[in-house]
Amino acid sequence: MSEDAQDGLSRRERQIMEVLYRRNGATVAEIRAELPDPPSYSAVRTTTNILEAKGYLRHLRKGKSYRYSPVTPRRKAMQGAIRQLLSTYFDNSLEKAVTAMVALHGKDLNAEDIARLQKAIRGKGTRRPAS
Repeated sequence: MSEDAQDGLSRRERQIMEVLYRRNGATVAEIRAELPDPPSYSAVRTTTNILEAKGYLRHLRKGKSYRYSPVTPRRKAMQGAIRQLLSTYFDNSLEKAVTAMVALHGKDLNAEDIARLQKAIRGKGTRRPAS
């Protein structure tokens, strides 16, 4: 299975979903403005229609255009993506995944981050304050 097909979405479909989660919904023009190497307006519109047919998006009419938003709440989508990541790359091992993340970004952790992680590991899970 290719990396692009691992979650049933193409690279461009994932990029569109990322824009929609980041913006909490958007029109085709707004989506297109945030895509790297943006395709034509009609290509973005076609892809949003495909995502809607697959059940990932819904739309509401906004004037003459549609405003698209994800069907699945961001937190639930994130949990699914993490499960897929653990399964695909880390043999379902949380330890392997955390070790890899710390190896990549451990130097960016401050004392407060480390304390929150330790508390979460001990089962006293905390949520990071919203940014």
